[in-house]
Amino acid sequence: MTQNENRLFKFPKFSELIIHEDDNLIAINKPPFIASLDEREGGEVNILRLAKKYWPDAQVCHRLDKDTSGVLLIAKNPETYRLVSIEFERRRVNKIYHAVIQGTHIFNDLKVDLPILNQGNKNVTIDRARGKQAETIFNSIKYFKHFTLVECKPITGRMHQIRIHLATQHAAIVGDEMYKGKPVYLSQIKKRGYTLSKNQEEQPIMKRFALHSKKLEINIDGKQYVFEAEYPKDFATLLKQLEKFDT
Repeated sequence: MTQNENRLFKFPKFSELIIHEDDNLIAINKPPFIASLDEREGGEVNILRLAKKYWPDAQVCHRLDKDTSGVLLIAKNPETYRLVSIEFERRRVNKIYHAVIQGTHIFNDLKVDLPILNQGNKNVTIDRARGKQAETIFNSIKYFKHFTLVECKPITGRMHQIRIHLATQHAAIVGDEMYKGKPVYLSQIKKRGYTLSKNQEEQPIMKRFALHSKKLEINIDGKQYVFEAEYPKDFATLLKQLEKFDT
């Protein structure tokens, strides 16, 4: 999404994002095109600022990439933030993402265990010598002619982990240009009966990479939580078009 398009994108009210709330914790379905925290380059809106307007003591417990949608946890007090942070640090949080990837790939509990080196400025690379341990498990959910819907389970939580691990399998996420993923156009899959008017530029079905945090399970102070987030409109539309024209 371009900067101009981003300004035109209307974010829903924070209360409309909430999928669970109790005395200590808020779980939201984060929309795409909004950062989880304050970014170095600034920005008018992010989840942390919206959450603090809703609840002044709110703290975002973990991070999703700006273009990634789905389950995000927000603590309402310092103690809950501490407890959630411990669960993440000890890798006791079960995280499930869904991604649409390029090509038909049969992943059956495929474990990708490739160390990731964070080079700064949102640049990461696979580096067996200097990288930190990174492990992700992949399972194919649905096959199309030219694409696959995949379940991704990150065991660790490195920056861009799912994205770069998929790229190493020649299975880049749709629209993820940083890792050589390409956008999907309707004309690409609907070869017959698709026309554009003169001087009209075709837009991709999704204007971001197709990654969604679908489910999160966590135990906080003896209480088990399971949160699930519905697909946002753009992700659901992509799947609908693939089911209609690429099967």
